[in-house]
Amino acid sequence: MRRIAIIGSGQAGLLAAHGLLRAGHEVTLYSDRSADDWLHRSRPTGTAARFEPALAYERELGLNHWEDAAPKGGGVHLTFCPTTRNRLVTLAGRLGGSYFQAVDLRLQSHRWMHDLEARGGRIVIERIDPARLDVIAAAHELTLVASGRGPLAELFPRVPERSVYDRPQRKLAMIIVTGAPPSFDGVPYLPVKFNFFAQHGEAFWVPYFHRDHGPTWCLLFEAKAGGPMDRFDNCDSGEAVVAVGKEVIRDLMPWDWPWARAMELADPLGWLVGGVAPTVREPVGRLPSGRAVMPIGDTAVSLDPIAGQGANHGNKMVRHVVAAVARHGDGAFDADWMRLTFEAFWADHGAATVRFNNVFLEPLSPAGKLMLISQYGSDGRSETPEQRLADAVVENFADPRRITDAFVDRDKAQALVEKLTSRSWRSAFAAGALRVGRQQLRRAVGLTQRHPLAEGP
Repeated sequence: MRRIAIIGSGQAGLLAAHGLLRAGHEVTLYSDRSADDWLHRSRPTGTAARFEPALAYERELGLNHWEDAAPKGGGVHLTFCPTTRNRLVTLAGRLGGSYFQAVDLRLQSHRWMHDLEARGGRIVIERIDPARLDVIAAAHELTLVASGRGPLAELFPRVPERSVYDRPQRKLAMIIVTGAPPSFDGVPYLPVKFNFFAQHGEAFWVPYFHRDHGPTWCLLFEAKAGGPMDRFDNCDSGEAVVAVGKEVIRDLMPWDWPWARAMELADPLGWLVGGVAPTVREPVGRLPSGRAVMPIGDTAVSLDPIAGQGANHGNKMVRHVVAAVARHGDGAFDADWMRLTFEAFWADHGAATVRFNNVFLEPLSPAGKLMLISQYGSDGRSETPEQRLADAVVENFADPRRITDAFVDRDKAQALVEKLTSRSWRSAFAAGALRVGRQQLRRAVGLTQRHPLAEGP
């Protein structure tokens, strides 16, 4: 049994505490807020939608308390617009036999903290600074820092060669809402609804389980600075974010306006405005004494929420670290162990996840265009070549190791299209382009576009 300290009571910190406690270690969790603070006096730290590999670990640890009650998302419905109001392409992709879920992190941390104490873990409520962290590290064999993107993250230097960006790439606004219908007309599964605007940013409607209202929606706006979606700077309340969000939907996404018209803020704290600078940090932080501590979750790798990878990546990292602790036996948890543990995870999961997430922050690549056009015609119901390709795109969100290379490498995209459609990539692309062209012609002459599963005007 090893003495292990964990700093932070969010997703990664609590998951690590439970994993290490189950493995037989003496675990102390340090949190800057109590369980009741999380539930009643905190804002959510993000949407934290998780796919099957991440959910499986929570299930393994007996932490899946809301699995039966929370909405089960079956895939993605995406609309791509090269210019405002021009729905060029739609995609309806399914998660083959699995689902995603997003549970209010305030509710989750509240319950998981109580679970931890009930199972024999120790929780200390205090705010930790570097000096106090040094004292904690001296009393434990391993100290893991899961404090999110807060001040303690600065103990871990940014790795320039792995951190493509040095500032936020989007201006973010998030709201949790009630009043929106629980599904979308014509979509045969519960989707994340994506609206991508090549020039202006992205918007996502995610099925969500709220601490008070249960099944609800979490809306995320990812605005490019200076564009027509960039309207949230002066919002100082959740009600203001809802009002501006409605304006954005009505102006830029009129097809979703009937769905969003009646939405209301779920609770006074259920909103966020800000930005994330995507950052990969060193896996070792040095304290004033020279002692080493290790980051996990968002403290190790901060991701823009654009591809829904933050909580998924954190769960996978925690599972990897817990397994590495078990394999290490009585060895010292020194800086070399921390680096080797992180590098093994980076090679297995981290690099592919960061690369996949960054794909969505960049303009659509030629490889991405090939796949998007070739799958056009997917409807979420049929067993067609186009549907197989759309499903493969969506399943990559659950495990970015699958086909991320095809999003950025045209040769690999061509090979993937040929494998999944059983035709030459040129033929698949031409067929999709012809279908797109027909709808653009309808738009040009003033007729309604007839995309698969398209709603509204």
